[in-house]
Amino acid sequence: MKFNWLMVIPLALTVGFFGVAAYQLSNNQNALQQGVDTQALPSAQQGRAAPDLSLQPLADTALLTRADLEGNGLVVVNFFASWCPPCRAEHPTLTAMAEAGVPLYGVNYRDRIDQALSFLGELGNPYDRIGRDEQARNGADWGVVAMPETFFIDDTGTVVLHFRGPVTERAVRNQIRPALAEAGHDLPLLPGEAAGTN
Repeated sequence: MKFNWLMVIPLALTVGFFGVAAYQLSNNQNALQQGVDTQALPSAQQGRAAPDLSLQPLADTALLTRADLEGNGLVVVNFFASWCPPCRAEHPTLTAMAEAGVPLYGVNYRDRIDQALSFLGELGNPYDRIGRDEQARNGADWGVVAMPETFFIDDTGTVVLHFRGPVTERAVRNQIRPALAEAGHDLPLLPGEAAGTN
């Protein structure tokens, strides 16, 4: 019986396909373990002027306006909600940023006033200014797709980094600080963070 090499081609292609898929999956898992989001959506805002803000006040907290985003060095705008578990997870890191002197502004997104105030009462309020985006109109203008989302804005009001997901210590170390450095900006060391641990 004569051997037909054409019958080997489908087997070779199948083995090759699964080999490449396994290799890619392994690389993605390694990146995720290091705190790198391999499936991050590109931001339409990054590199552009921060959009306008038309927010409602949250009780007696100072109201965030678009004017606050210019002339204050590197500022952080964090979209958060009380109903968002990752927002709770990132809260200690945001508090550390505020304690390190980073101007931190909050946009309470599609939330009830009483629940937002309860969330901040329980975890503390690290925000210098807050506004409510009850109808998600500002979130749509800013390109927000899921909670939490954080924008790092330079002195001119330009978005230098749009970070999707919780701002954790690992995210600061492995993603945010390197991305800001690449854009020419420094993030101060956070309380408890040792120099040279990037």
